[in-house]
Amino acid sequence: MPYGRHQIDQSDIDAVVDVLKSDWLTTGPKLTEFEGALARYAGGGHAVAVSSGTSALHCAAYAAGVTPGDEVIVPAITFAATANCVIALGGKPVIVDVEPDTLLIDTGSVEKHITSRTKAILAVEYAGQPCDYAALRALADKHHLFLISDSCHALGARYENKSIGQLADATVFSFHPVKHITTGEGGAIVVDDPELALRMRRFRNHGIDSDLHRRSDAGTWFYEVAGPGFNYRLTDFQCALGLSQLKKVEQWIGRRQAIARRYDLAFQQTGAILPLTVKENRRHAYHLYVVQVKGGRDVKNRAELFLALRDKGIGVNVHYIPLNMHPYYQRHLGVRIGQCPAAEAAYENMLSLPIFPAMSDADVDYVIETISRLIER
Repeated sequence: MPYGRHQIDQSDIDAVVDVLKSDWLTTGPKLTEFEGALARYAGGGHAVAVSSGTSALHCAAYAAGVTPGDEVIVPAITFAATANCVIALGGKPVIVDVEPDTLLIDTGSVEKHITSRTKAILAVEYAGQPCDYAALRALADKHHLFLISDSCHALGARYENKSIGQLADATVFSFHPVKHITTGEGGAIVVDDPELALRMRRFRNHGIDSDLHRRSDAGTWFYEVAGPGFNYRLTDFQCALGLSQLKKVEQWIGRRQAIARRYDLAFQQTGAILPLTVKENRRHAYHLYVVQVKGGRDVKNRAELFLALRDKGIGVNVHYIPLNMHPYYQRHLGVRIGQCPAAEAAYENMLSLPIFPAMSDADVDYVIETISRLIER
């Protein structure tokens, strides 16, 4: 039982096969259709689909105007791609601490690290819960900063009745198989500004000002390279899969939330397994269900519980080792262990439990009962 997995049914397979039999396998009509559907669902004006969540972060940082010497504030608890997209543009990720109860970026720490070189704030919707966007938006506006939401965990999340795609200047999604919907690999950026969307569409296509489908419709061969770029295109058959999956995302988020409620109820009295805090004004999309392991009679720490659960066939995981603890960032950025105490303390105890829509009630019971036996015996 993994911590997360994709779910594919016959309608997904049929959608992909239809495109495989069509005239367009990439940069075709399904790309535009998927982008439109995603923008409507996420609450933004424009969506730009790309080859991965990582390339989506790269596109967003490029659209933000990050250049060599610029600083971008990122949280310590996140996947490496959040920092690497800044480094790829010659910028410097400034790693800040997180809130100890939610593991979301600590807005007080953000403000302390804003300098004359800060270009953007890159917040992460860790596990699927939105950050404090009232505070982040106020900081971004006060200091004239670009605000990026790394929502790779949070498709379908909401903050104060606003969709996740309405909160930042650019919102990034991932469609990796463990996420809310999948295109195999894939990602997207949602923005309101059409100029930003155009800038990212060029960036995903070698900096070229038009793609093959648009040139075919216009009956021309001519194009120009308007800026730097990469091949970050998403294929049409991946977009077809994404469109089919998007029709089921609300049902799947509902199932994730139901599993989380059962975990919450089971662990709230133990004192040994502490779920993360969920704020009242936010809709949590539960890409991950993360707990803090405080020990018990027979399992004293996270490492013991991790190994014991793996031995029982429960594929728990750890998300993530804080960025400032990785040797590359220590060498490249001059960060050190000890500068993000809340993130580092959380890392010593965190564990991600299985949560995905195809989990049965019996699966959830097995996880709960196994943990309870190991903790309380």
